[in-house]
Amino acid sequence: MESITGIEIYPLISLLIFFSFFVILFWWVITAKKEYIIKVSNIPLDNQNQTEL
Repeated sequence: MESITGIEIYPLISLLIFFSFFVILFWWVITAKKEYIIKVSNIPLDNQNQTEL
């Protein structure tokens, strides 16, 4: 691994992608509208979307 030139940048890029993803996800969760969260959380309990087999 030490013989590969430029490999030291990959852990930094991975960390930045990981950190950015969770910061953006955290921002989305904080700013999401409560009505949307309630609507989405009730989807598994909604019987109208089920089809009978």
